[in-house]
Amino acid sequence: MMKIDVLSLFPSMFEGVLHSSIMKKAQENDAVSFHVTDFREFSTNKHHKVDDYPYGGGAGMVLKPEPIFAAVESITKGAANKPRVILLCPQGQRFDQKKAEELANEEHLVFICGHYEGYDERIRQHLVTDELSLGDFVLTGGEIASMAIIDSVVRLLPNVLGNAESPVLDSFSTGLLEHPQYTRPSDFKGLKVPDVLLSGNHGNVEKWRQEQSLLRTYERRPDLLKNATLTAHQSDFLKQLAKREK
Repeated sequence: MMKIDVLSLFPSMFEGVLHSSIMKKAQENDAVSFHVTDFREFSTNKHHKVDDYPYGGGAGMVLKPEPIFAAVESITKGAANKPRVILLCPQGQRFDQKKAEELANEEHLVFICGHYEGYDERIRQHLVTDELSLGDFVLTGGEIASMAIIDSVVRLLPNVLGNAESPVLDSFSTGLLEHPQYTRPSDFKGLKVPDVLLSGNHGNVEKWRQEQSLLRTYERRPDLLKNATLTAHQSDFLKQLAKREK
């Protein structure tokens, strides 16, 4: 079972997310356990302050090292293996599916959700193993980012999703965007499902899906093609697409 700890000043933000839908199912199936800690509880200040003015001046407040170090030490005390301690930060590595797959192999993850103008640098240098960001934008805190990352990691764990192939065929897992999906009815207001999907010919269906996956990636995220692993058929199809552009 994977263990996930979250350090946050606003633990109540996680109640709905971690106890609903797939996250709830993952806990019921003993795939993961969650624990959210208010690191304000580890402040030694009589007013339970966890932030202070930065040395050298500047706008805003910075999170102090003492409460966060103490919280992580409390969580990891007696642990056989050191966990991955993840700092949510706009300056961090951009999170992607490859990173989600990497983290899904860990036994214990600790997420540190910051607020204010940043962290004391000693937290970065001497406590965390990873700094992650959802993208080139700034949120008011690390809570929403950590929820997104936790969701993307936990759904990859065994016995979480109903179909074991689901995470394998997801967009980005193959290096390409996922092909279009259709369900019943086959004709909705004159909008029809492609004939190939109704043919019963599994070879043609797979060929169509490969083409559509490549076409969608080519049109929407051509940057992904640089590192994508293509089948022989997809390589030929990509050449055809390139010729059409000319």
